[in-house]
Amino acid sequence: MAVRKKREEKLSETNINKVIELLAAEKPITKKEACEILHIAYNTTRLSKIIADHNETIEFRAKRKAQNKGKGVTEAEKVSIVKHYLNGAVVSDIAKALYRSPAFIKAVIERMGVPQKLPDTDYKGIKEAMIPEPCVAEEFTAGERVWSAQGNCIAVVKREITKSHNFDKHGSKCYLLWEIEMAECESPYFGLMKDAGHFAPRLAYNIGSLKHLQQYL
Repeated sequence: MAVRKKREEKLSETNINKVIELLAAEKPITKKEACEILHIAYNTTRLSKIIADHNETIEFRAKRKAQNKGKGVTEAEKVSIVKHYLNGAVVSDIAKALYRSPAFIKAVIERMGVPQKLPDTDYKGIKEAMIPEPCVAEEFTAGERVWSAQGNCIAVVKREITKSHNFDKHGSKCYLLWEIEMAECESPYFGLMKDAGHFAPRLAYNIGSLKHLQQYL
């Protein structure tokens, strides 16, 4: 049975790995110090349980990856990859969930023409990000789910902007998008919220069509 985690506890794989290494070091830390690093109450039985569960997870993942090695991507995996990636999951997390290598996941994303989400430090300030060839389109319809290159996220087309937009100047249509910052989040005022985000006007050449991926969304 998996260890129950409290909000203040730091039980990420990275942190647990760190504790395991420090406990096995030439000058090991105490179990009390290990509990402090993990932000858990001093409890040697629970500490041992956390480490044992962590090791079992790592071993199981390695076994499943070995079983999947050399096998092509399945339709079910394509659905998971597209959904999770476009909703903000990073390649390494998807790889862990599907028991595949990060290189395998990245190759699938590129082959399928999925817009690549850039790290925050890379995309800020970009005015014209590259759109994969399968995603290029000149027109979009209200309600269509698209990729916002400038927003670096999934978005929904609300309407075309016509009155305040100069087509001749930009050589492109302009649309009002609802850019989705979080697919799902918990609000202290409104409870569970889906597709939380903001409005943003975007030119068509900075919007990517996802029609070729609709079967996976």
